[in-house]
Amino acid sequence: MTRSPIWHPFTQHGLNEPIPLVTHAEGAALYTADGRRVIDGISSWWVTTHGHCHPRIMAAIAEQTTKLDQIIFAGWTHEPAETLARGLTAIMPPSLDYVFFSDSGSTSVEVALKMALGYWANRGAARHRILVMEHSYHGDTIGAMSVGERGVFNAPYTPLLFDVGTLPFPTAGNERATLDALDAACREAPAALIVEPLVLGAGGMLIYPPWVLAEMRAICARHDVLFIADEVMTGWGRTGTLLACEQAGVVPDILCLSKGLTGGAIPLAVTLASAAIYEAHLSPDRARMFFHSSSYTANPIACAAANANLAIWRDEPVTARIADLAARQAQRLARLAPLPGVANPRSIGTIAAVDLVDPAGGGYLSNLAPRLLAHFRERDLLLRPLGNTVYVMPPYCIGDDDLDRAYDAIAEAISAL
Repeated sequence: MTRSPIWHPFTQHGLNEPIPLVTHAEGAALYTADGRRVIDGISSWWVTTHGHCHPRIMAAIAEQTTKLDQIIFAGWTHEPAETLARGLTAIMPPSLDYVFFSDSGSTSVEVALKMALGYWANRGAARHRILVMEHSYHGDTIGAMSVGERGVFNAPYTPLLFDVGTLPFPTAGNERATLDALDAACREAPAALIVEPLVLGAGGMLIYPPWVLAEMRAICARHDVLFIADEVMTGWGRTGTLLACEQAGVVPDILCLSKGLTGGAIPLAVTLASAAIYEAHLSPDRARMFFHSSSYTANPIACAAANANLAIWRDEPVTARIADLAARQAQRLARLAPLPGVANPRSIGTIAAVDLVDPAGGGYLSNLAPRLLAHFRERDLLLRPLGNTVYVMPPYCIGDDDLDRAYDAIAEAISAL
């Protein structure tokens, strides 16, 4: 086979690691050209919720392709988007009244940041600083990188990134330091705080308690600082509830959603905003409009997929499936916890993670990572460690046999590596 011209994301092609060719997928499994069945233990980068090629979602996509493929969304609209916007506002917190469409998690964050800055600019306030949390990740576009952790991910692009205020992660027993730092930073009148509620995903599946999230929201409200919740990964049931914010009784000013919005079938994102954010841009003056779009904003086919996802949440026992998977994950995680070399076993909802002790030092570039990847690949598992952190975040439909295979392989890796 000739060398592929594809440049893959987050892939060091200089390592010459094999790149399997996937031909089709169903449920919690991928099938490769060489006849292997691979268990998708990370929901194909956290997007697949109900399972690959869910019949209801696939049928909605197929039906929509015969009606309308794409139209400009500036000054025009279509039924799939209207239905989706109304469906979202019906199940999201009641004060999030307006839905802005985009294409990915990163772009939903870019939209949120621009909304926040536009809000203050249109009110005549010189507030432009953004507060972020240590170890956070919000995407790979310039604004999203700026509000994420600085390091190997974005070091070459530092000249492009804007300055932010960084809060320490609220480690167990040190939560007050984070809250005090936020309170002090809010006294300087920043524009907004952006957080991943309850779980920092790419930062290593770092979990913090709901009461901290609730207190952060209260501090922002007290100082009139906008609160942006990035639920691109945590939304759609990953933490056990539709939104992670629910567990803290928190309603953000701006909410970012993507990944599970279409059940993981097709790219789509939304940024939901309060009436205050929308009305700050509402004016007869065209110079105060919200200047953001992409060519494929609110793609009708993607919106149809998302409407099918909402129907699944309405009609099927999704919450019960999530609770069942969370319990099954916790049981298996408990068997890993006492093994030598395991540190910080943790879980929330359908997410479970452990750190493997690395004598050479942990982090994203841990030397354990390529060895772990090879170990799982050889066992027909799609598990993609974050350095020396191994996590399992499967589709909600995964069966016990497949889940056992994943955890057995992790146990083997702990023993071998």
